[in-house]
Amino acid sequence: QVQLVESGGALVQAGGSLRLSCAASGIIFSRNAMRWYRQGPGTQRGLVAVIASNGNTNYADSVKGRFTISRDNTKNTVYLQMNSLKPEDTDVYYCNARDTYYPSQSYWGQGTQVTVSS
Repeated sequence: QVQLVESGGALVQAGGSLRLSCAASGIIFSRNAMRWYRQGPGTQRGLVAVIASNGNTNYADSVKGRFTISRDNTKNTVYLQMNSLKPEDTDVYYCNARDTYYPSQSYWGQGTQVTVSS
């Protein structure tokens, strides 16, 4: 059974930092590209950051220079370090795993709420 469990969401003041974690089980973690998405009420889920199985990363323009995605294959965990948070970063953040060799195998976590107050 595949599980992705996010944690680390919280209420934080603008300018603050948070680190989100997503612990995966039931997948070959090292073979998966891991992504963080976010979604607000009435909006589509949007890609925030991705880290490939080889460690290459990419970011949405809105978070470049502020957010850092990383992975620890020994812990089957992906992280999102979020610095210089802004009120517009307020959203539910979701973790996604997609197998590099079998892209149809894509899984989601339940989401974690990040709220940035001004």
